[in-house]
Amino acid sequence: MQGALGMIRRPAVAGQFYPDNPGTLEEVVRAYMRDDREEYYRAVIVPHAGYIYSGQTAGRVFATTRIPQSIILIGPNHTGLGEKVSLMAEGSWEIPLGVVDIDEELAERLLSYPVFSRDSKAHAYEHSLEVQLPFIYLKNPRASIVPVTVMPLAYEECVELGTALADAIRDYGREVLIVISSDMNHYESEDVTRQKDMMAIERILALDPEGLYTVTRSKNITMCGVVPAVAGIVAVRELGGREATLIEHTTSARTSGDYDHVVGYAGIGIK
Repeated sequence: MQGALGMIRRPAVAGQFYPDNPGTLEEVVRAYMRDDREEYYRAVIVPHAGYIYSGQTAGRVFATTRIPQSIILIGPNHTGLGEKVSLMAEGSWEIPLGVVDIDEELAERLLSYPVFSRDSKAHAYEHSLEVQLPFIYLKNPRASIVPVTVMPLAYEECVELGTALADAIRDYGREVLIVISSDMNHYESEDVTRQKDMMAIERILALDPEGLYTVTRSKNITMCGVVPAVAGIVAVRELGGREATLIEHTTSARTSGDYDHVVGYAGIGIK
């Protein structure tokens, strides 16, 4: 079994971002994944806040996404630990529901590109990837992952990262899903956040990586996973992707009732 002899990454945010009781967690996640219509996507964009805020959007994405055996899980580095592009290359990730192994063969292929650094420190406390695992595990308990976190990058570095992702997936020769973890605009009013979010979403739906990178900076759209999203769009385009679908767009106000300081959440599938 891949990862059986390697490092085990213990849950960092169970009991905070999502339930730590296995029975409760399974019940909650299955309730979020009610839609049984499945699509083939090369990549999906999924939010990573606490489940009470973004779990419904994440659930709608994963419910409608075919989950293959291999997944590249890429999200922003919130902790500042580790390298600019940190890849955990061996071992497994433990969640309350079970264990998700790292796809070590795919990880090694990615590490042949200099943009990636072999690093586990960045993953020790990072929540953006961990919160996706219960959804993935319940859809396909045998799925394996390659966890990647990224710090802010220049656009040219995003292109290098996306091209490396595409090349490694093409060489791997098996189906790989790229799961891009990102929330949208942060801590502005509902109206402002929805307006800003749609500027970014329009560029994603157009599969316009440079446009997404540019608009988030020029309009101060605080989408935390913009770098993973830009790189993911570059990769999908390299692999032949031509279509993106907005599955859901909402904000934290749906749960909190606070319309003055909200966070946006978008679920998007890219074919």
